[in-house]
Amino acid sequence: MVYGKILSGLFVSRPNRFIAHVEVEGRREICHVKNTGRCRELLIPGVQVWLEESANPARKTRYDLIAVEKRRKDGPLLINMDAQAPNKVFGEWAAAGGLGFVPTLLRPETTWGNSRFDYYWELSGEGRRGFWEVKGVTLEEGGTARFPDAPTLRGVKHLEELTQARQAGYEAGVCFIVQMEGMSHVEPNDLTHPQFGQALRRAAGMGVEVLALGCSVEPGQLTAGEKIPVRL
Repeated sequence: MVYGKILSGLFVSRPNRFIAHVEVEGRREICHVKNTGRCRELLIPGVQVWLEESANPARKTRYDLIAVEKRRKDGPLLINMDAQAPNKVFGEWAAAGGLGFVPTLLRPETTWGNSRFDYYWELSGEGRRGFWEVKGVTLEEGGTARFPDAPTLRGVKHLEELTQARQAGYEAGVCFIVQMEGMSHVEPNDLTHPQFGQALRRAAGMGVEVLALGCSVEPGQLTAGEKIPVRL
């Protein structure tokens, strides 16, 4: 996916999970943060961030904070932290044949039973159909990408619902979109939320596909790359 007009700035503070104060071109701006997660290891005063300027003059905030340069001992790491981006990246990748076929139908935000999955797909010529949930990954520790960065009961519920869909005869999968480059693998963050890791292993054991995609990351672009290992 490609963004519009991009500007760089310096992060100042985050009064709440929706907004941040950023120094941009010598002035302080209030920006919308496109990620309601904690991101405490990323949004540190003084780090470089990237903003997308909105084309809507009626918006309360002129900019969206979409990426950050994480400070590391072995050099900075550019991380896309736009929580809406992973679904778009997965959709582009799947529509282009990333799953090993081009779906005859690929529909986002689809309700099944009491569940709402990120994607429903069909391959009508072969009678196949299924669901995918997409998880964006922004937490990096020593070259390993981990999910989640905070407890997520919603994430556990998604895995349980994917398992139910699999048992009902659908194909089902969860895809981790790694919003940074150079990661060796993805693994569940058992220290932060052991229940998610347990649910992920149960789902995999019941036939839910688990995969991860690395990404090419630029300040104004996020593109799906190669699959990388998921260690359960």
